[in-house]
Amino acid sequence: MVSVVVPTYKRYDYLERCLRALLSLEFTPGEYEIIIVDDANSQQTRQQIEEWRQRTQSDGYAIVYVPVEGAPHGPAAARNAGWQQARGELIAFIDDDCIPELNWLKAGVASFSDDVAAVSGKIVVPLQHEYTEYEYSVSQLSQSEFVTANCFYRRSVLQQLDGFDTRFRASWCEDNDLYFTLLEHSLRGIKASDAIVMHPVRPAHWGMSLRLQKKALYDALLFKKHPDLYRKRIQPRPLWNYYCILGVLLLLLASLVLGLWPLALICVAAWLYMTARLCIQRLQKTTRTPRHVLEMILTSALLPPLAVFWRCCGMLRFRVAFL
Repeated sequence: MVSVVVPTYKRYDYLERCLRALLSLEFTPGEYEIIIVDDANSQQTRQQIEEWRQRTQSDGYAIVYVPVEGAPHGPAAARNAGWQQARGELIAFIDDDCIPELNWLKAGVASFSDDVAAVSGKIVVPLQHEYTEYEYSVSQLSQSEFVTANCFYRRSVLQQLDGFDTRFRASWCEDNDLYFTLLEHSLRGIKASDAIVMHPVRPAHWGMSLRLQKKALYDALLFKKHPDLYRKRIQPRPLWNYYCILGVLLLLLASLVLGLWPLALICVAAWLYMTARLCIQRLQKTTRTPRHVLEMILTSALLPPLAVFWRCCGMLRFRVAFL
């Protein structure tokens, strides 16, 4: 028995698409179960899963619905709730907005040998010819080492490592944290390039890059737990350009208060230069449509102070010196 764990939160259409793909896998129905963990405890999701269960039960499929009681606890807690109720020795994780290829589960399971504790599959992010900065950022998932959108763990290993750290309340860094813990326990994780999951880019609101800065909270927690691995594999050095831009803004404010107009003009020129440089860097590999260029100009002005703010919040919340 292999258990496929899918956390979800009120994304009914994505879940429907994912379930349809999971029920079409090249894998004997009676040899795997699908565990849907509902972090919203939604009646609509419950009904959706019950309808699928009734339609497929006669064909040997096992679909399990696991509601998470109380307020939303995040995907880390949802995945824990899933694998802890699983019957399989091998646990496959996939996100509800992903689509597995037909041989995904078979390829992932076949990659295990006696000394393998975990397997990371391949993520494909389809992009149009011209794409936004947000879409490009999502496409970098294909370069990640271990992502919970497509990975496999032995159940015994998850028990040994105490599963996912539930302090990661957003879908950010919780997979890196578990993988780093795996490495620190001298356990072996390998790649399975033929265990493929497609991860289409979801539509994003204007200024999505600003909303994502809040997740820097969990970068601080990841750094606190694994400082060496964080610097080696995530962020080699602090975001000095952001701190410089914020420093110039603070100096500009001080010079205006004190009436030091020549210094204020120098600060304005320095801020414009550094912000323009950041904007150009963000536009290098992305579309140049007027709407997207305008978004990059405006968000580049707001991004550094906002990013530093959330990093400081992470430092205070998790009591760690993190730049």
